[in-house]
Amino acid sequence: MNHASRLLAIAATLAAPVVFALALRADGPQWPQFRGPQSNPVSQGSLPDTWSKTENVEWTAEIPGLGWSSPIVSGGKIFVTAAVSEGDSKKPQVGTEYSNEYVAELMKQGLPEKEVEARVVARDFELPGEVMLHYFLYCLDLQSGKLLWKQEYHSGRPPVGRHRKNSFTSETPVTDGKLVYVYATSLGLYAYDMTGRQVWKTPLDPYPVYGDFGTGASPALAGGRLVVVSDNEKHQFIAAFDTKTGKQLWRTDRDLAPRPGARRTAWSTPYVWTTPGRTEVVTIGPGFAVSYDLAGKELWRLAGMSTSPIPSPYAYGGLLLVNGGKGGGIFGVKPGASGDVSAKAGDALNEHVAWRQDRAGTYLATQVAYDGAFYTLTENGILSRSDAKTGAVTWRARIEGGVSFTSSPWAYDGKVFCLNEEGKTFVIAAGDEYRLLGVNDLDEMALATPALVGDRLLLRTQGRLYSIRQEP
Repeated sequence: MNHASRLLAIAATLAAPVVFALALRADGPQWPQFRGPQSNPVSQGSLPDTWSKTENVEWTAEIPGLGWSSPIVSGGKIFVTAAVSEGDSKKPQVGTEYSNEYVAELMKQGLPEKEVEARVVARDFELPGEVMLHYFLYCLDLQSGKLLWKQEYHSGRPPVGRHRKNSFTSETPVTDGKLVYVYATSLGLYAYDMTGRQVWKTPLDPYPVYGDFGTGASPALAGGRLVVVSDNEKHQFIAAFDTKTGKQLWRTDRDLAPRPGARRTAWSTPYVWTTPGRTEVVTIGPGFAVSYDLAGKELWRLAGMSTSPIPSPYAYGGLLLVNGGKGGGIFGVKPGASGDVSAKAGDALNEHVAWRQDRAGTYLATQVAYDGAFYTLTENGILSRSDAKTGAVTWRARIEGGVSFTSSPWAYDGKVFCLNEEGKTFVIAAGDEYRLLGVNDLDEMALATPALVGDRLLLRTQGRLYSIRQEP
């Protein structure tokens, strides 16, 4: 990457139809993937709405290493990943002052381009040659937080770098209750049984991501298929692997960009959408949302996504909610779409799109849908409520004292919860009027979206995992 491209990369930044009832099975409540069973973190369980570092805390567990993957749960066991560095590693960054502001500050000083690049990379990026890592999958007991086992699934220098806002293990694992599947975008796929035995591993080729910002899209399960998406600067693709063997079943190349020469990296997790007519895999990539059948054939595409989207799609109230990322739109898509269903801003809606909000997409967090509405959170603390059937905005407000949000909001008990990067959770009334009800502070950096498991809230901070549960 030349100097000009590097500076442009630095100016960009990194960083988720039914109200979800508890996913209860014979072996207890489940939270099998990123953002939960319905990819919409909502619960009808009895969970606390107030907590601190001591109040309503059932247990805490230290998680060695750095990782912004979310915890998942199956069979009374919690699974979470992290990477442990040999020696010092760059500390995570809190706040909305990203590299682009730093670039502007240095350029005002009249520094040469090479000097600006060197300073910003030294401050904000961790490159492969700078660190040796040990990648771990941890398994903890849901009841006690005790470490049951850990397995190192890779060690060595990372194949791609990261912005200090990111981690080397930001992809959340997924489980079918039999095996746990770990996706390391530039390394490979790894499957473990519930006792920690590695069943298979499948190496994947590393590809460059835009500006060395790192990776983050999590895998999804579609029957016996493990589906991954890799939107990178060299070879974008979606692929499915056999869950029993790790063998690749199919791979479909993607050529997504909003315009020629634009960046091609994205961090959006795919969503498996089952409707009365079919099951499809919905993805959000640079410039377009694209849906595929279970054999990897494209079904439809929708323009209006940002250049580097991060939020993930999911279904609610019979519609697919598509958040195109910062600068993109938010759309309600009807089942059964086919072909190109795009329409320019201001044009009449076509038969496949129920509504749209132009340029309403968010940078990092995926919106949460709850009680007939969806709540959209920006990285700087603007929360809005919209009608899920029409897309009409009910209200928009700034969360008092709440800046720097990466984690997706979640909801239960008539409330919406927004966790900021300083570990403060802002509790907001769900309904037609904005009301801040309280703030719960864990006083530690937090970027991961939590898990809602029965009557427990599993909330990950930089160094710990909290089980938050109503005290007797």
